[in-house]
Amino acid sequence: MERSTQQYIQNRTFDEIQRGDFAQLMRTLRPEDIHLFAAMSGDVNPTHVDPEFARSSQFREVVGHSMWGSTLISSVLGTEFPGPGTVYVSQNLNFWRPITIGDTLTITVTCKEKYEHNHHIVFDCLAVNQDGLKVIDGTAEVAAPTEKIKRARVHLPDVTISDRELRYSHLLSISAGLSPIPIAVAHPCDKESLAGPVQAAEAGLVTPILVGPEAKIRAVAAEHGLDISRFEIVDTAHSHESAATAVALCRNGKAEALMKGSLHTDELMSAVVARETGLRTGRRISHVFLADVPTYPHPLMITDAAITIEPTLEDKVHIIQNAIDLAHVLGLAEPKVAILAAVETVNPKMRSTIEAAALCKMADRGQIKGGLLDGPLAFDNAVSLVAAKTKGIRSAVAGNADILVVPDLEAGNMIAKQLEYLADALMAGVVLGARVPIVLTSRADTAETRAASCAVVQLMAHRRREAVKA
Repeated sequence: MERSTQQYIQNRTFDEIQRGDFAQLMRTLRPEDIHLFAAMSGDVNPTHVDPEFARSSQFREVVGHSMWGSTLISSVLGTEFPGPGTVYVSQNLNFWRPITIGDTLTITVTCKEKYEHNHHIVFDCLAVNQDGLKVIDGTAEVAAPTEKIKRARVHLPDVTISDRELRYSHLLSISAGLSPIPIAVAHPCDKESLAGPVQAAEAGLVTPILVGPEAKIRAVAAEHGLDISRFEIVDTAHSHESAATAVALCRNGKAEALMKGSLHTDELMSAVVARETGLRTGRRISHVFLADVPTYPHPLMITDAAITIEPTLEDKVHIIQNAIDLAHVLGLAEPKVAILAAVETVNPKMRSTIEAAALCKMADRGQIKGGLLDGPLAFDNAVSLVAAKTKGIRSAVAGNADILVVPDLEAGNMIAKQLEYLADALMAGVVLGARVPIVLTSRADTAETRAASCAVVQLMAHRRREAVKA
């Protein structure tokens, strides 16, 4: 049942209700209903919240809380029939079958008995699913209101359920069914930088080759209870040697991806871009954040927020093409690319707006391929259809962007970090344009973020294998 658009809520008094009168409500069970009920009640029975356990239960799938159905009966009694002023006295219910995700319950509450001496009413209560099968039945007794009450309807705030673990599992699933790839991890010498590849290995994403001071790596593993017994360790003296050695493993084909550990980004990237021994290609190297934002309907890519500080127009061509190519790997045939600026109109005094317009024209002429570009767009009208409509912007990109191209690193980094820390976004980060994909995370990033990034590079490595074979 959708939220009521009525402006008022009013009751039916004891005298107005006759035997046989009834009221109905329909409601479909959604996954977020289960999560919200569990959070509110504290009932985290794995039958309701653990898909893996639920598959082995008698119902073979996640089911809703039975008491969720009973609250719908309470909703009818308290808000409509009899409505405001109603006081629960007792309830007796029978639960006949489970409520599964997608089931639509029709609740019918029928007046069965009236008692004049105390103004109590007994109601027959019935809930059936979309197939007409009985789910709940029983009775409820209430003290009915005797005076007419009409009140302005209180509109409750929207509630967003952010199941971080479920979103994390979904992010890892982008490479489901693929074999692990060898990944060189440069200097994993603290808890998070070592736990990330370990977690990714346990998820079947990668086979880590740990490159760094062996004694230090083993000490970190022992301190934090991380099992690295099955991983190869390449011993190095310091972080600079770790970076060079990890890059060399990728260059000679022993590793198909590179991962930053606890060393500084410039140490690793200096080894990556070295002309004779690095991993350069003809493409400009750039970074993409892949963000799963609870309040946005699909994954959002942000580029470049970690490599190119002040990109030129030519740099942006490479940055955009790298992101489009990644979007193709992720299954987007024609990603929508928003070129961001502070405003959505071309202003000769703002270089970012002029370059945005030029980039769109370059895409029209085939100099950027595989995506649908629009810009300049401000952040609000790039991600909000309402904002785009309010400003009169007619665009297939505005309000529904897949890729946000930022004017410079500072803007991109702030957008990405705000989404992560204020909007509870799950982030994965990958460097593109090199011979192999690179997991380049902040030293403050969690093991979860590092593992999610490994799922992206695993998928990219397998697509690269397929391209080579073709």
